[in-house]
Amino acid sequence: MLAGCATNQAVQAPVQLAQAVPVPAPVAPPAPRIVYERAAPPPLDPYRRVRPELMQRAMQALDVHHRRIPLRDRMYLVDFQKFSGEERFYEVDLYSGQVTAFRTCHGRGSDPEHSGYARTFSNTPESFMSSVGAYSTAGAGWGSQQGPNVLLDGLEYSNNMARERAIIIHGADYADPDWLAREGKLGRSYGCFSVAHTDLPALRERMGEGRLLFAQA
Repeated sequence: MLAGCATNQAVQAPVQLAQAVPVPAPVAPPAPRIVYERAAPPPLDPYRRVRPELMQRAMQALDVHHRRIPLRDRMYLVDFQKFSGEERFYEVDLYSGQVTAFRTCHGRGSDPEHSGYARTFSNTPESFMSSVGAYSTAGAGWGSQQGPNVLLDGLEYSNNMARERAIIIHGADYADPDWLAREGKLGRSYGCFSVAHTDLPALRERMGEGRLLFAQA
């Protein structure tokens, strides 16, 4: 009896509960790194319509005169090495690389024998010669004699008298296709970049203000 009572009165040892250990959340594997390669720009002048030296010099002029030529979507080139009856006035799209060609005249003082080739160039007033080098387009203009035109500012010593000499881009009968068909070459300007009447409206709108025109012989 005593033994039984002693057993009943015995104090049971407290049961120690195990502490819960937090289970870390599963870690997702890192997402694969996707590298986006920038697409290469389309080639400039893929059909090689422009003489490579002229294109190279024009691209250099974009950098040299960047303060005066803020617009880099299009540029305009003139190759005075070519015959006046050929397409030698180029619009170069610097985004797509495509080139559109037109015809343009040179000054009568640059071709006194009217051979169709410009031989000499000058920046002198009343010389009636064409000038070479980099120009900045200065927007659409209107003159009492030539009508609608595109104004130009010469950026180099070879053409910085362009405003004083009124060197502009304008339409002229002697630059029209029927003149070329009859004469076999274009007529001569007083130094302006005369173009066909049908070409002028699009050029006047697209050349605007602050784009490069670069002429080279």
